[in-house]
Amino acid sequence: MNVLVYSGPGTTKESVKHCLETLRLQLSPHYAVVTISEAALINDPWQTKSSCLVMPGGADLPYCEALRGEGIKKINQFVRKGGKYIGFCAGGYFGSSRCEFEVGNPLMEVSGPRELGFFPGVARGCAFKGFVYESHEGAKAPKLAVNKALVSSFPGEFVKNYYNGGATFVDASSFPNVEVLARYTDVLDVESPDNAAIILCQVGKGKALLTGTHPEFSASLLKAAETEKVFKSIISELKDQELESTLFLKGLLEKLGLKINENLEAGIPGLTPIHIVSPLAPERSHSLYKSIQDKVEFVDNAKNSVFEDFTNTFHIYNEASDDSMLDDSNDPADLTDVSVKIYDKGGLPDDRLTPYFNLDKYFHVLASLGGQNIKVGSLLGYGEVVTSTNTLMDSNQTFLENLPHGFTLTASVQVAGKGRGGNVWVNPKGVMATSILFKIPADERQSSSVVTLQYLCGLALIELILGFGSTDSGSGVGYEDIPIRIKWPNDLFVMKPEYFNSIEDGQNTSDTVDGDEQRWVKILGALIKSLYVNKQFHLVWGGGVNVSNEAPTTSLNLVLAKLNEIRAHSGLPSLPPYDHESLLAKLVFTMDSFYEVFARSGLRPFLPLYYKRWFHSDQIVVVQDDAHNSRKCIIKGITPDYGMLVAHDISNNQRLELQPDGNSFDIFKGLVYSKK
Repeated sequence: MNVLVYSGPGTTKESVKHCLETLRLQLSPHYAVVTISEAALINDPWQTKSSCLVMPGGADLPYCEALRGEGIKKINQFVRKGGKYIGFCAGGYFGSSRCEFEVGNPLMEVSGPRELGFFPGVARGCAFKGFVYESHEGAKAPKLAVNKALVSSFPGEFVKNYYNGGATFVDASSFPNVEVLARYTDVLDVESPDNAAIILCQVGKGKALLTGTHPEFSASLLKAAETEKVFKSIISELKDQELESTLFLKGLLEKLGLKINENLEAGIPGLTPIHIVSPLAPERSHSLYKSIQDKVEFVDNAKNSVFEDFTNTFHIYNEASDDSMLDDSNDPADLTDVSVKIYDKGGLPDDRLTPYFNLDKYFHVLASLGGQNIKVGSLLGYGEVVTSTNTLMDSNQTFLENLPHGFTLTASVQVAGKGRGGNVWVNPKGVMATSILFKIPADERQSSSVVTLQYLCGLALIELILGFGSTDSGSGVGYEDIPIRIKWPNDLFVMKPEYFNSIEDGQNTSDTVDGDEQRWVKILGALIKSLYVNKQFHLVWGGGVNVSNEAPTTSLNLVLAKLNEIRAHSGLPSLPPYDHESLLAKLVFTMDSFYEVFARSGLRPFLPLYYKRWFHSDQIVVVQDDAHNSRKCIIKGITPDYGMLVAHDISNNQRLELQPDGNSFDIFKGLVYSKK
């Protein structure tokens, strides 16, 4: 399940960052903590996939304007039906029945009723004067008295939180469905009898946690400018009791009903170096290193090793460089500097540098498949912890230009993975996060390839999953019984293990829900970004396959374990688990062989196999346009040129062609709807 952090109008980058990193530390791996835009919150069916919605700090009025009507209605319904809501600072004002901010100050006053009304009373601020928008000038570190009877897991009686412009919740203790979890101990600058700083409201079947302070702000992520002496002292105060703050937030989240990561001392991992290797074709890594040395403008006096790109600063090393030179950062706040070691003589890094990925095994499997001469995947980059495999390529044009067609980048952990709509997340170990670069000439013959490549990649993935363990294309050794299907255009869904009790169960794609429960769950989300550089399209395909992680959602190996139970009842041997190295080797080999045909003939030769693997042949759906007009249709296929979903209106047989980038497909509601 997801914990969604709103990132639309009104939020600040700093508040969203603290929410993401702190909540990921507290809630991983039980939940995927991801961002959600205002458009996605209004238009997408997020409620069924989410446990909690978080409104971070920022400004409450833009929240009201961006989400007025449908957005607020969805939030209200979500919570009242059992969902959870967290409103930090501005999100606390937004979640109350009335906001009173700096009343009487003509330059700053914001006051009026609020639609959500989770807290039936008034959120009044600033609790402490001095607030300045987009500044730490009015920041404080007030001491809070913790209600130990309600936050029982917190070991102390007091805690300090970061504060900057938040509210106090007036008369909170007088409302029957409201609990005061913490109170300000200092004298407030506004009237509020019980000094309520953090409250929990029962809202229908759900709960809302509203705060005037920022318990989610991590002192280690706060950085003051040289001139901000007062703010430096506040950071120092907060750092002195960072463990207490972490345990306090843990207590709040447990009180809200969320499941907490017990290993809170681990922290968000820092970025690690990227190792680029090509032992089966050493000339490819050598050529890459030479290209960067010859074509890149390096920073002055950096000995041809450092260059600044659009998003990242790259530190480039070759195989002869000492490993001690690599910048292995332990600072989770630093997502800019990236160390890259290119093994230009055909070697491999010491196994101790890549403990979670066996490069030798990957290339051994690739060679056994006959992949010595392939282009996709023969030059591989691996990082244990990266920001995003996609971002490292598609957001750094200089780096991208020098990479060859087929370059593949994979990672064990992403701390800023990318999804549709600008969403980002941290993926846990056990997810195969991978991006592949395709370079396509810019001519009329290839124009449709830019659009339809996503279908080819999705098909290659499902084929390698079903054909795992076999070296003969089209022949299976048992994995073909994994209940997995393509959801248009290229997401992969598997049947949840609890519904997979026989081979026949896995073949039933018509019943996607069981009452209110979804029978299928996404196991891979994919994204393609196209950039036009030097008269070529550079398409970066990225996908994250849940291979062996146990949470926050299911994985291939959990479904495989259920298949092995079914096989055991029939006297069949167990199938070995999927692993990152073998799966990736077969992915690039399959992708390379598919792409050779695709480059000549386009998508058409692959359509019969694609239809065999998807959910949607002759599926009856409701198609809804951007004006919410609906019609009942039957799915007939996709166009081979530009991958449009073809549907016929049942009432008049009118043919509809729906763009993959402009529409979403909810398989659980049988609904295709416009994203606009």
